[in-house]
Amino acid sequence: MPAYIHQIATDVPETTYSRETARDFMKEHVADRDALKRILHRVYAMSDIDKRHSVIEELQDGKSGIFFDGDTNTFLSPTTGQRNDLYTREAKKIYTRLAQKTLDESAFNKEDITHVITVSCTGFFAPGPDYFVVKALGLSPSTRRYHLGFMGCYAAFPALKMAESICVEQPDAVVLVVTLELCTIHLQQKTDMDALISASVFADGAASAIVSAREPEHGRPAYRINGLHTALTPQGEEDMAWTIGDSGFDMVLSTYIPDIIEANLNNLLEPLLGEGFDPGQFGYWAVHPGGRAILDKVHNALELRDEAIAPSREVLRNYGNMSSATILFVLKNILYHSPPTDKPVIGMAFGPGLTVETGFFEAINAKPKHSNTFTEPHAATPA
Repeated sequence: MPAYIHQIATDVPETTYSRETARDFMKEHVADRDALKRILHRVYAMSDIDKRHSVIEELQDGKSGIFFDGDTNTFLSPTTGQRNDLYTREAKKIYTRLAQKTLDESAFNKEDITHVITVSCTGFFAPGPDYFVVKALGLSPSTRRYHLGFMGCYAAFPALKMAESICVEQPDAVVLVVTLELCTIHLQQKTDMDALISASVFADGAASAIVSAREPEHGRPAYRINGLHTALTPQGEEDMAWTIGDSGFDMVLSTYIPDIIEANLNNLLEPLLGEGFDPGQFGYWAVHPGGRAILDKVHNALELRDEAIAPSREVLRNYGNMSSATILFVLKNILYHSPPTDKPVIGMAFGPGLTVETGFFEAINAKPKHSNTFTEPHAATPA
């Protein structure tokens, strides 16, 4: 009995930063010499990220906050506690807003939801987001709740895998999955290349899905989950990692990651797709846009058509890397906003380890809108 992704929804903070605004702020407040300013200029120019969303407001309007003193024009370094307080306040709002939006736009009622799975690696609080989603939506107190924490950019896949297992074992189950990452609250003043690259790509966003073994209603776009697989690369443990520091979470994002992925790509995909698979037999490749170089390596190594990876590039351009939420943005783009295809969709996400998650999806009832441009208008209150 297959499980289906019936609904995908996304949400982002209202504040946005253009590539130029983010670049110029870092050049003014982090770069302490001309050579570093030139490096920063090039890093942002090559990012392919036009804008990103953030819960940090003061870097754009020049007002005072925990990250910036408007009176002295000083870039501040908040403690991990201060950052986590911001995470707790903003995450509660976005989790519950998105969960309600997802339910409202779906074919399900709150009485149908049997399980809630929440995902995040950028902050902590207890009771956790799973608790607040159940309370905000008025779900049954007996709703089974799970939270996946600190797994990084690939974490939406383990959440989907858990949801699929639940639905296959319990055919009447309906699982609400909500991922949220506020990566920008860990912005650092460090000048090493890992820190500069992290600052240039990471952003804030949230995405959700409803998973059930029920057949999708006629006319409602959905994905059938045909396979999910986990793999580890032989090397890369020290090339992508999170650690908790006194001034936020420190992200290691090595420039070698795209090369590691490229070198192991066929071995990573063959367990899911079979030995000697033909990349052209699949319609879209929903590749986690961890950065432009990752997309370029996958694009070139598999000799993909530009159209096959275009949704990933579009999400990167409009939103940046939102860690675990990002792959659901890409899958949403394909399902609701891209030209339909009768070929399967392959999903890929990468995270600490180096862990690689892959998924085999079949789009059902896909109905693209007239525009191929994927945008997510912010809604300050639930529809």
